[in-house]
Amino acid sequence: MEPDLLVALKALSDASRLRIIGVLAEGKAMSVEDLAKRLELSPGTVVHHLNRLRAARLVESTPRRPYMDYSLRLERLAEIGADLGKLAREQAGEAPPADAPEWASAEEAKVIRSFIENGMLTSVPAQRSKRLVVLRYVAETVFERKHKYPEKEVNQRLGALNADAASVRRYLVDEGFMSRKNGEYRLRPRSEWPPTQRDDEAAQRSRASASADTASAPES
Repeated sequence: MEPDLLVALKALSDASRLRIIGVLAEGKAMSVEDLAKRLELSPGTVVHHLNRLRAARLVESTPRRPYMDYSLRLERLAEIGADLGKLAREQAGEAPPADAPEWASAEEAKVIRSFIENGMLTSVPAQRSKRLVVLRYVAETVFERKHKYPEKEVNQRLGALNADAASVRRYLVDEGFMSRKNGEYRLRPRSEWPPTQRDDEAAQRSRASASADTASAPES
């Protein structure tokens, strides 16, 4: 079991923390004082449980002077669900789908299999390195190069993969896979996309080779 999943499951193993999750799942950000009053717990106890939930990336905080509001990270819950589903399939001996793009390393292919199931994006990874892998896969499988898309069509295409099409669309733009101009979207050139794991490894080999050549060059 991956360490992140284990931390999350431990955080969710406490009844009081589950009650906090349940209240925040209503969709309203709440302060420590509000949660303490609602759950009939001391503020100190609530702070302790919120710290555990934050460590598991299940809640996030937003300043609201003089308070700090806390809200639930729904995408993290979805990610935990996907991880548990994968774990269940592995224990049942089910073979994961073999399809993976040519650019994907073994590790990146594993990420894709974890978050793409039956053609659907189960959740957007909270960890950026994993998110970039999934976004690259989505960009190259959903959209065509040198083609402009109105926002409505972008939402329709992404909505077929994940219910939160707006968030996926924003990630694609913010992470440099797509550009937006005058309400139209298009893929950026592949050379401008974030590098893959193999790109990074190739760049490291190139730098190492250049350093070795420099070191071995005769002095003039």
